[in-house]
Amino acid sequence: MPELPEVEAARALAERWTVGRTIVGVDDGDEWVNRPHPPGEIAAAITGRKVLEVGRIGKSMWMDLDGPDAPRLGLHLGMAGRLVGLGPEGVGGATAVGPADGLYFKGIDVLDEDDGLFGSAGEPLTAAERAAWSMPVRSGQRQLPGDGSWSRFALDLDDGGRLILFDKRRLGRVRLNPDLSSLGPDALLITEDEFVARVGKGAAPLKARLMDQATIAGVGNLLCDELLWQAAQPPLRPANDLAEDELRELHATMVASTREAIHRGGVHLGDVIAYRKKGEHCPRCGAEMVKAAVGGRTTWWCSREQAWPESG
Repeated sequence: MPELPEVEAARALAERWTVGRTIVGVDDGDEWVNRPHPPGEIAAAITGRKVLEVGRIGKSMWMDLDGPDAPRLGLHLGMAGRLVGLGPEGVGGATAVGPADGLYFKGIDVLDEDDGLFGSAGEPLTAAERAAWSMPVRSGQRQLPGDGSWSRFALDLDDGGRLILFDKRRLGRVRLNPDLSSLGPDALLITEDEFVARVGKGAAPLKARLMDQATIAGVGNLLCDELLWQAAQPPLRPANDLAEDELRELHATMVASTREAIHRGGVHLGDVIAYRKKGEHCPRCGAEMVKAAVGGRTTWWCSREQAWPESG
């Protein structure tokens, strides 16, 4: 599932693809992804408008558009969505954030400049999916892997490019003027004092508190396991048991872990993520990794450094 680092990569891709360009066409025919809007409603509201900015809070994105009474276009990747940018047909090297010596580069999947016409960001790809996505786009035709029906929403831009919400599981969302008022401060922007006040209250397990999107927006399951392991904090520890200095240290670890995940290309590349499985051991101390449900989510932690109640 895309978490904050993957969504930030998608936001950055959308920003490079759309800001300063005018929307000249919209494919909003998927009634499930675009609900509650009927087909054509989003298109009527945003066609002809220029994209001014692409923003994000937590895992939710939006586009601000020009013009009086312009609606905000909300985008959410859901559990398996990706944003895909297609360059004008017949034009190669449409986008890349750096040398495409690997398919994954700082959170953006790119094809070789000589072969590819698209870049994409969102749900991490499996090895098989990477092979499919790395197939050259042939004869100037803009092609995507799989069935074309997996493209759930698209913006056509005045430079001939196209931005697509590609979602095999159909769990993404597109909505005009999304209500984001229930979200807490973004995990990368929350201040230290806000973090202490919001996280350090109540007897809920620390992991459940960190993943409460009304407390902090953007911390997902893998990111939470990574940052708690980095901080050597037990996911089962009551949030209000942490002293203020521990909360301040945890804030710094959360920000650092999130930024590192963005830099690496996704939270799935974190230091402890590969060890979240039966029979594995903590890569730091060698103790057995243990598993349980915390806040309704599958959770892994080091049996020695993150034990609760503390042993010894």
